[in-house]
Amino acid sequence: MFPSRAGLCIRTFLLALFLALLLLLTYSQPFVRWHSQKEGSHAISNSHAGSDQQVHRLWRHDLAGHIDFWRQFQPLLTAYEPKCLPPLRLGMAPSIRFEQANHDDQAEYLDLLPMDVEDLTRSHDGFVNAIQSNPPQLNYTRNTRGLISTAGGSYLPVLVISLRMLRRTGSQLPVEVFLASEEEYESYICDKVLPSLNAQCIVLSAILSAIPHATQVQKYQFKLLAMLFSSFEEILFLDADAFALSPPESLFTSEPFITHGMITWPDFWASTISPYYYEITNQPIPDPPTRQSSESGEVLLSKKTHLRTLLLSTYYNIHGPDFYYPLLSQGAAGEGDKETFVTAAMTLGELHYQVSEPICAIGHTTERGFAGSAMVQFDPIEDFRRYLHRDNTRKHQLGHGAFITSTAASPPPRAFFVHANYPKFDPATVFDEHEVNPTKGDDGRFTRAWTGPLDIIQGFGRDVEREFWEEIQWTACELEGKFRAWKGKTGICKRVKRYYKTLYEGRWWD
Repeated sequence: MFPSRAGLCIRTFLLALFLALLLLLTYSQPFVRWHSQKEGSHAISNSHAGSDQQVHRLWRHDLAGHIDFWRQFQPLLTAYEPKCLPPLRLGMAPSIRFEQANHDDQAEYLDLLPMDVEDLTRSHDGFVNAIQSNPPQLNYTRNTRGLISTAGGSYLPVLVISLRMLRRTGSQLPVEVFLASEEEYESYICDKVLPSLNAQCIVLSAILSAIPHATQVQKYQFKLLAMLFSSFEEILFLDADAFALSPPESLFTSEPFITHGMITWPDFWASTISPYYYEITNQPIPDPPTRQSSESGEVLLSKKTHLRTLLLSTYYNIHGPDFYYPLLSQGAAGEGDKETFVTAAMTLGELHYQVSEPICAIGHTTERGFAGSAMVQFDPIEDFRRYLHRDNTRKHQLGHGAFITSTAASPPPRAFFVHANYPKFDPATVFDEHEVNPTKGDDGRFTRAWTGPLDIIQGFGRDVEREFWEEIQWTACELEGKFRAWKGKTGICKRVKRYYKTLYEGRWWD
């Protein structure tokens, strides 16, 4: 028996009402949070600040959508691959601290034949024209924000520590952790530990292998691919050994990110970009040609506003080892992906902001000098406010991006990130002998890693190093025997407990 016409009309009306409500819920609030759900029986103990409530935020990484994008984008990377020989290195550019550099220096440490310059120009122009006229569209969930990182192998223990430091701030940003291949996927860590921290593992090879015999991806190139294939519209990339001191959510909702759409942080060194790069990209050489180089352990970017910057930066990285890494750094310290973000934005004329407050090394004093084992980066919100109110500060407008020189006359912005990179604070190896030994003094006795500069350490407002070692201890003791990188290693928890007990019984400022 068929339903009456009146019944059909009622059903149609109810269906339309349901769809309208669904759309309203989806788009009525900007940047909605991911769905929240209590964890089941596999929760990992993850208490902070006395709270034992376990929250597991789930979201879906659209593998099929990312594969579709890659099938559109990868052919462009191949079609406009440089056909010439790589630049000939005539030497290595010196690594000179920015404040000590001659900002008018424009030394050339590469050699290219005119025909090779023409080929690089033709390839670069072709790629830029392609992404300007009809760029492949990134696959992400609209109105979302999240943190992404790359890890795997010995970086996984370090990442867990960094994520636990993030959660101590109260941040609820979802996290995607990109692994190179299935071989790096560790079931216990990816299926239990990371979900307890509102994070999930993504295997890059599952996307890249959709195109057989595609370009082999190397170390520095993973970062850009993680950005491309992340689920979020607005992303904060952090290296596995970097962590926030405050909830990063505020960075997304404040200036300079609201108007600029991309924020980078400085490195210690003056830039050493080859004049050939400006010739290849049809740009005048900036005046002055030297600026503060970038440190890519922290990058904040909107995919919506900086789609083309991200695509061009990926082009620079895919063709980086032979061509664009030497063109952008000429062998200076940290040659790799670090300069590709800012130069891509400058070439395309897209807004960006680089924090002006200089990066600061923290460490402890030894007989051989200062043993720096971590770097501090500063709050871009406070930095930008100083930028707006400093009439006497020299300001450079380069490629629609702000590059300014910090002045000691202004109070510094607060510290926002710690990048504990030298050596990695892996509980299984941090007590081994390194070029810098953060846990030992000259006499071989245990020491604090970060005692200076004193104004920076005290400026944290709390004992960050002690918090850090609490998370190192949790990771060492709760997860000993769980990481593949720790296979065959024993006494990890015992050594960390001994160190912690020795150093952290008194007041931190004593």
